[in-house]
Amino acid sequence: MKYGTLLLLLLCIGCSSSKVVYDYDSTTDFSEYKTFNFFEDVGKGLTALDVKRVTHEVKLALEAKGMQLSETPAMYVNIFAEERESLNRNTIGVGIGSGGANVGFGISGGIPIESRKINQQLTIDFVESKNNQLIWQGIATADLREKITPEQKIVYYQKIIEKVLDKYPPKDIE
Repeated sequence: MKYGTLLLLLLCIGCSSSKVVYDYDSTTDFSEYKTFNFFEDVGKGLTALDVKRVTHEVKLALEAKGMQLSETPAMYVNIFAEERESLNRNTIGVGIGSGGANVGFGISGGIPIESRKINQQLTIDFVESKNNQLIWQGIATADLREKITPEQKIVYYQKIIEKVLDKYPPKDIE
């Protein structure tokens, strides 16, 4: 039962559409950045609990790339979110029909299903600690259900952050 619920959760979250865009300073040598830390005011636009979730996931992702959390970092990480509420007005169609030799009959109707979704734009910035210049930015836009459990939020942020940081460090295209 527990695994079935988790599988259903992953399928629902996995099917949610998310879009990720990246930008970076092409003159930057990203191999120089081995240490990081977070800005003190990281998480603007997120709840205190979501800040904990997001910073934890970013920390794990950067450590998996060989970087270390440091009090004297080469770069700082800033994270902020913007949210817009949208009303999803889907319907389920019901129909009955019959037809044949010049006689036809049909009935159809729609049952409205309203649900609220939150369109969240999560931005992750990497800022050079020496000169406070932005060197890399990843922005993810995704829909988040209004009523979501803490466990579902963890999975949501894991997937989003994994997708955003997939392209860090950037590979030069020649």
